[in-house]
Amino acid sequence: MILFVRLWLCVACLAAGNAASATQQDELENLRRRITVLQQDFDKTNESKSEATDALRESERNISTSNRKLNELAQQQNTAARALEQLQRQSAQLGKEMQNEQQLLGKLLYQQYLGGKQEYLKLLLNNHDPNQVARELQYYDYIARSRATWVKSLRNKLFTIQAVAEQTREKSKEIGTLQNEEHAQRQHLETEKGLRQQTLAKFAAQLKLQRREIGKLQRDENRLSELVDKLSKMLLRPSNSNQARSDKLPDDTFDGKPFASLKGKLALPVKGIITNKFGVPRPDSRVVWKGLFVRAGESQPVKCVAAGRVVFADWLRGFGNLLIIDHGSGYMSLYGNNETLLKQVGDTLHGGDNIASVGNSGGNEESGLYFELRHEGNALDPLKWLKR
Repeated sequence: MILFVRLWLCVACLAAGNAASATQQDELENLRRRITVLQQDFDKTNESKSEATDALRESERNISTSNRKLNELAQQQNTAARALEQLQRQSAQLGKEMQNEQQLLGKLLYQQYLGGKQEYLKLLLNNHDPNQVARELQYYDYIARSRATWVKSLRNKLFTIQAVAEQTREKSKEIGTLQNEEHAQRQHLETEKGLRQQTLAKFAAQLKLQRREIGKLQRDENRLSELVDKLSKMLLRPSNSNQARSDKLPDDTFDGKPFASLKGKLALPVKGIITNKFGVPRPDSRVVWKGLFVRAGESQPVKCVAAGRVVFADWLRGFGNLLIIDHGSGYMSLYGNNETLLKQVGDTLHGGDNIASVGNSGGNEESGLYFELRHEGNALDPLKWLKR
């Protein structure tokens, strides 16, 4: 009865685990569908006049996608290489054990050959003590059983070595396929980078003018604010002397804590120099910065400031490849002008996770990261949230 109860509990726990996993997957798919619909509606209502930066949209999106795929392929190759190394170690160990057992079995067979079956007859025909005869017969029986055990063990190891060899061949083949995919993806990436350079050269004059056009800056800011506001509302429904430097990057120290409690404790998402601060007017305009611009080298890793979930990962006019992370309770962090977005909508993150790489997408002149913090759609001064 006790065994039956335990078995029933195990089955019940397994069923509950599977149901929870299915529910989480359904919720994730539902979130992605809602954000996709929101983004489509947002794009339709924001079809203003064409701007020079729009010509960069497809190439910068494609560069981000190619780099993300290359990053995924590199991770798969590392995993496959570690598995291959483990298989090779396992094969070497099995070969060594098999060689040792072969030597022991050889010695045993040689001793048996020297004695032959006559030993059994001698024990029976000679007038030995019966107790001695019984002990020696038991000894021979032990040798026979040991020989059978070694033979069986050798046979099993041989089968195992064959299986490991087959797994090794398959893993090597998998690595070769991944390397071919990586080569093709790199060629595609270089093509997209070439197209982007051609576009930049073609629209250089227009881009330079639009960077300082007050109307465009205001439209970009309004567009971002509207997007954040829509995301916030959707997520609330169920289901120089001015320059500063940062070298400390985020980690998972604060995972599990409410975002509101992290004020004054965060680290900047990227190592670099803060060249524009919250509330400071942009050059030659009345439009003020709603976040920070951190000047940093191209392709540097961008890290998530705290645990959260990706709710937007796409190109947005004025901000290039943009990632928005929901931290709960109406708090969001925004990461713009990236070269590559490594995460997608629905991905769950820990503090310090790599989420993007630095670039100058969206027609930005300098390579760096645009970083904002928002609460219920309202921009916050990130410097007040950073650890001094």
